[in-house]
Amino acid sequence: MIDKKHLNYFKTLVTEDNVYSDKAHLIAYSYDATRTRYEPDAVIFPRDEQDIKDILKYCNEHKIIITPRGAGSGFTGGALPASGGVILAFEKHMNKIIEIDMQNMLAIVQPGVVNMDLQKAAEEVGLFYPPDPASEEYSTLGGNVSENAGGMRAAKYGITKDFVMAIRAVLPSGEVIRAGKKTIKDVAGYNVAGILIASEGTLAVTTEITLKLIPKPRFKQTYMGIFPDVTSAMNAVFKSLASGANPVAMEFLDALVIQALREKLNVNLPSDAGAVLVGDVDGNLEDEIKFQLDTLSKSFKENGATKFIVANDEKEAKELWFARKNASPSITIFGTKKLNEDISVPRSKLPIALEGIYKIGKKYNLTVPCFGHAGDGNIHVNVMVKDKNNEKEMEDGHKAIEEIFQFVVDLEGTLSGEHGIGTSKAPYMKIAFNEIEMNLFRSIKKAFDPNNILNPNKMGL
Repeated sequence: MIDKKHLNYFKTLVTEDNVYSDKAHLIAYSYDATRTRYEPDAVIFPRDEQDIKDILKYCNEHKIIITPRGAGSGFTGGALPASGGVILAFEKHMNKIIEIDMQNMLAIVQPGVVNMDLQKAAEEVGLFYPPDPASEEYSTLGGNVSENAGGMRAAKYGITKDFVMAIRAVLPSGEVIRAGKKTIKDVAGYNVAGILIASEGTLAVTTEITLKLIPKPRFKQTYMGIFPDVTSAMNAVFKSLASGANPVAMEFLDALVIQALREKLNVNLPSDAGAVLVGDVDGNLEDEIKFQLDTLSKSFKENGATKFIVANDEKEAKELWFARKNASPSITIFGTKKLNEDISVPRSKLPIALEGIYKIGKKYNLTVPCFGHAGDGNIHVNVMVKDKNNEKEMEDGHKAIEEIFQFVVDLEGTLSGEHGIGTSKAPYMKIAFNEIEMNLFRSIKKAFDPNNILNPNKMGL
């Protein structure tokens, strides 16, 4: 419970309309997409950077925990107030697109700007912001930076880190730093912006982000390949890219997901399909689109595809994409609890990765449907527990997850491709990093936040 004198200070600082400690607000800001709950002691809506400087300086002096929060859409608990204290929420005031610079093709935004709002604003002037997490309609850019969010277009365009040029942030001491520049090239000093990206609000509080924009492609077309089995599809992924294909997205669904889509949503996919690859190609010339589609068609068929479909219009494109966009809700037919992880491996190891994941599921008698971003090696592994109230089944589910993590790291992969670590994956950090590396992370944390007030006990730190 936070002392009343601290609440009074915050109310005087940012006005009473921006400080809440009532039960309704504490509950509303106690959970994210994990559905795990930790209630904060108060919720503060800063109005500007000066508020954040004053709040951090005061909290640092009084050892009050602060958890920065965007939209609370994360899947690993990164924005949960696991240690209590104060939530610093940005959606109310710090949600403005400050500038879209046409000459330098960049945007300057506050952390509370919703991802899709920037995409739309950029497209209105013929520019393009590619990172498109599934939560793009409500997740904030500050949260995207904190978790280094990915998305379906990552196969061609990359993820959030590839578009961050500079970050303005406040340290726990209340001092302001600017990491990075507006320039395309910058090799002066350490890459502090790179350290802040994916730091999950544990090092500093972001107040302004400078993001790279690119010209919006003139043409786009959607394709789908049907395969007899997932191994054929995964071989087609890396072999297609090695053959010169450069799709915007290359998403996959395995046979279990296809079954779920057919049974739950009556999606018109072949009952004997072992896997599906779906995605877009784009470009500024129609010949470029044709080259991409011809390359994919040839490679898919060489790797066992039984059918290659190209959408002729927007309506057909939406029909092809419907299956991928509804993969997650459909697989609930396999259980009452979904243990969802987002591992990533080198693309060439996708076939062996999926084969091993299915074996681990079979070992524990668990169904493990998989889908995700095959174009960049990012697999959404869903360990389905039939009865979440069955203690043994839940225990086996978590054992399977741990074995999958170990297997993936042995394949030179990673614990998370886009969701981050937060609280839910923190216990597994020892699988991916040795003690020397973890101590280095702790040293970085201490250099930024010596009193450990910013989002402590995250990422295994």
